[in-house]
Amino acid sequence: MSDALKHECGIALVRLLKPLEYYKEKYGTAFYGIQKMYLMMEKQHNRGQDGAGFASIKLDVEPGQRYISRVRSNHAQPIQDVFKQINDRINEELTAKPEIADDVQKIKSEIPYVGELFLGHVRYGTFGKNSIESVHPFLRQSNWMHRNLILAGNFNMTNVKELFENLVELGQHPKEMADTVTVMEKIGHFLDKEVMQLYQDCKTEGYSKREASPVIADRLDIAKILTRSAKNLDGGYAMAGLLGHGDAFVFRDPAGIRPAYYYQDDEVVVVASERPVIQTVFNVPFESVQEIDPGNALIIKKSGKVSMQQILEPTVKKACSFERIYFSRGSDAEIYQERKDLGKLILPAVLKSIDNDTDNTVFSYIPNTAETSFYGLVEAAQDFLNQRKNNYILENKNTLTAETLQELLAVKIRTEKVAIKDAKLRTFITEDSSRDDLVAHVYDVTYGVIKPTDNLVIIDDSIVRGTTLKMSIIKMMDRLKPKRIVIVSSAPQIRYPDCYGIDMAKLEGLVAFRAALALLKERNLYHIVDDVYAKCKAQENYLDTDVVNYVTAIYDQFTPEEISDKIAEMLSSPEINAEVKIIFQKVEDLHIACPKNLGDWYFTGDYPTPGGNRVVNRAFMNFYEGKDARAY
Repeated sequence: MSDALKHECGIALVRLLKPLEYYKEKYGTAFYGIQKMYLMMEKQHNRGQDGAGFASIKLDVEPGQRYISRVRSNHAQPIQDVFKQINDRINEELTAKPEIADDVQKIKSEIPYVGELFLGHVRYGTFGKNSIESVHPFLRQSNWMHRNLILAGNFNMTNVKELFENLVELGQHPKEMADTVTVMEKIGHFLDKEVMQLYQDCKTEGYSKREASPVIADRLDIAKILTRSAKNLDGGYAMAGLLGHGDAFVFRDPAGIRPAYYYQDDEVVVVASERPVIQTVFNVPFESVQEIDPGNALIIKKSGKVSMQQILEPTVKKACSFERIYFSRGSDAEIYQERKDLGKLILPAVLKSIDNDTDNTVFSYIPNTAETSFYGLVEAAQDFLNQRKNNYILENKNTLTAETLQELLAVKIRTEKVAIKDAKLRTFITEDSSRDDLVAHVYDVTYGVIKPTDNLVIIDDSIVRGTTLKMSIIKMMDRLKPKRIVIVSSAPQIRYPDCYGIDMAKLEGLVAFRAALALLKERNLYHIVDDVYAKCKAQENYLDTDVVNYVTAIYDQFTPEEISDKIAEMLSSPEINAEVKIIFQKVEDLHIACPKNLGDWYFTGDYPTPGGNRVVNRAFMNFYEGKDARAY
């Protein structure tokens, strides 16, 4: 994705199922769990670089001993900073007490972070906040072991205000109106109630207060707590929680919007936001890593018992397609093939744009994350060329000479690494995006590979705002003096805001929306904008379940090709000499390429939860009223 776009988060959970001595004997270290957590978080650094956090729980410790440890960082390299703090503390303790180096029980009791249950998180700040207080995991503390709650997640709720008001009605006084805080406090409320009820049951049964503690831990019904807590949640989420005594859970939203995968054997239970993370870190095959079912929670009791339990009724699965297009690492076997298919499926539109002239076309990609789609595009182009050669040979088989055949077979699809991104320059520029001349030089080009008769086809993952295309890429590509520049998006036109974790909250920031507005003005149809506003405004106080997405009317007057052509016109400038064309993937072909991830609301306006319709209408009203505000 050439446009900078903050997105997503990543979770990692490890539960060791054997005593620590087992890992010391088999793997040579009592720090096995910590080492695996480092790898799992590092393998997900693509999901968040604004902050990182780590929490651990020691099982079965004596009263007075610390059993919960947490460390968080919002430094420039937060994962490395988190584990530097952990390693420094471990080394400090081992240096001071070298005699405990081979005593696993003393290591566990005397060194923080060593335990059996671990939770990690990497974060992008979708609200622009990056204070240490915003970094997960969050901690809700109590002197009752069972009521300590640690929470981290990859989620965004559309109805934070409602959730906040629910807490107030319960008699709480939340410290802020943030989705992580409100969700944690709601789970905490029902956790408290369940613990107190179990305590009363134990008291009735004759247990002393101290005797009741392990009984409560054993009887605590995590599924029941989550079901009561999740009643009014509206959003996309994969949230992970640890309880002080050692229970753990990972809970996924009913539409499966946010991803979560798990693996279990007799040594560990592992959860991560991406499948290949688990495959690589634990060296297990693809088929051994499973998805947590939408609307379900993977529950790990202190005893080590693992179960999958339904918390909310699953809806139609709308897993985020952006995960497959861009966000997740392409090392996943399914995602790799899906991205290649995205490239293959868009070839017919590319051929049309270059008049089928592959001989005078150079294919390339930008940025590096579009490389896999580029492979698919080039493979399809090679198939097209091979078919052309076959047809020529069959039509001229009686007159074909060896020399002509050699010339024919020598023709290949031309590919070059044309665009080069200066990563350090990008980091510098994002601090002051008003520096237009610097923005124009985010990308550099490879000179000497393009002829004036050439088409230059560049494939990108997606086009969101179009800023980098306009300010940098198209200008730099034009310096190569091609006849035509074709920018290809492996994703469809992004027309609507996201409200489930991707930082696309404002309609006016989307180049497809701006293009549609421009077309409405040109064709004297701008009254539709007023009509849409009136309809959105009329629904302002409706229940979310009754709200309709009226913003779709902005696009209804035009074909996707008309909007693409207008985008190309808007992103060009008078000094560009080459003809500029922009091509987007069809939604139908996206679904063919990514059949398991049909969440496409940012392309179609078909939101998977009721809150999505309210958010898109609110975003439109903010645009219309000139408010620079988020819609949720």
